[in-house]
Amino acid sequence: MSIRHSLIVRVLGAALLAAGLGAAGYAATPAHAPSSGLAAKKDAPKKDEPAISAPHAILIDGENGGVLFERDADKLIFPASLAKLMTTEYVFNELKQGRIKLTDEYVVSENAWRKGGAPSHGSTMFAALHSRVPVDALVRGMIIQSANDACIVLAEALAGNEAEFAAKMTQRARAIGLSKSVFTNSNGLPDPGTKVTTRELGMLARHIILDYPEMYKLFGEADYTWNKIRQPNRNPLLGSLAGADGLKTGFTKDAGYGLVGSAVQNGLRLIVVVNGLKTAKERADEAKKLLEWGYRNFEQRILFAEGQTVGSAKVFGGATGYVPLKAGGQVRVMLPKAGGDKLIARIVYTGPVPAPVKAGQQIGAIKVWRNDSLILTMPLQATEDVAKGSLSQRAFDAATESMIGLFRAGAERL
Repeated sequence: MSIRHSLIVRVLGAALLAAGLGAAGYAATPAHAPSSGLAAKKDAPKKDEPAISAPHAILIDGENGGVLFERDADKLIFPASLAKLMTTEYVFNELKQGRIKLTDEYVVSENAWRKGGAPSHGSTMFAALHSRVPVDALVRGMIIQSANDACIVLAEALAGNEAEFAAKMTQRARAIGLSKSVFTNSNGLPDPGTKVTTRELGMLARHIILDYPEMYKLFGEADYTWNKIRQPNRNPLLGSLAGADGLKTGFTKDAGYGLVGSAVQNGLRLIVVVNGLKTAKERADEAKKLLEWGYRNFEQRILFAEGQTVGSAKVFGGATGYVPLKAGGQVRVMLPKAGGDKLIARIVYTGPVPAPVKAGQQIGAIKVWRNDSLILTMPLQATEDVAKGSLSQRAFDAATESMIGLFRAGAERL
């Protein structure tokens, strides 16, 4: 019999005290602990929240994905050119898997030229009709110049046409954990079917940064020249904010002005998304303001050192009743410098875990909440082997689990 165990991380209090948070910084896990990373909705902004006007915004810890600030981050919105980040991820993955190479050359079709090239009067790399352009150039045009023609050329080469490519984009989005976003073309040109959420744009940016570190460097290049036409990078954060190194801007009449950006200061990476703004200047100012607010008001704290025991999981039929658990590295979170926030931590796993257990075996995760926001989910693993127990030990565990099951079934009927 298997039941869902959710255990308090009892040693976390000591870790928080060591981090300088004080006893008030830790709270035991209540029965109604939050089950998602969604922040509670507020009628008015808190006193310590950033003074920004963006209708849709999120600020994310680049290391673990924890949310430092969010506003209407789960509403489906039009992405405009921010959709090119999904095309970028798809192409990066194809390169990583070895299915295409940077030296491969693709032909600029009349469709790509008319819809995304010079005749379109939109953002373009000015690729010549019927010319052959290497993947390396198309990727740079897409990232640095926000080139619509580059996106269409890649889509047609990889899937035959844009509609098929868009279906593959959406399928790929689901594979990397984006459950809501839908794509109907490769470049984000206006289409009522293309929708994303602010949160998932942040998740996508973090995925690109972590999974393709070498290719990500392209986002920080200052300019790119193709067909003898030099164009600067459209990201206004580059050069205006210390440590800024990516990612993308977007604009259509329906979407407004949006930006997905990232920066690293003192070894800490933050990711910002703002959307629905009225001007390009407002977009740049709001994104910069939110990043600066994050660096000014938050700092990284170590809750558990690398290799430190975080807690334990109950074992079924083992030589011992519990197995110690640890994370794969340091357990770190971004917390307000001013303190005062309530932290809740839980080890969540499906158990009891059947013996034998091998050292290194993944068993559940540690989840940490700051107030109502889930700020960290980190996998845990067994620190040691647990062999199968004797016949009497296994019989005792079976009887215990049966009694627990009967008790739970009776309680559910009350």
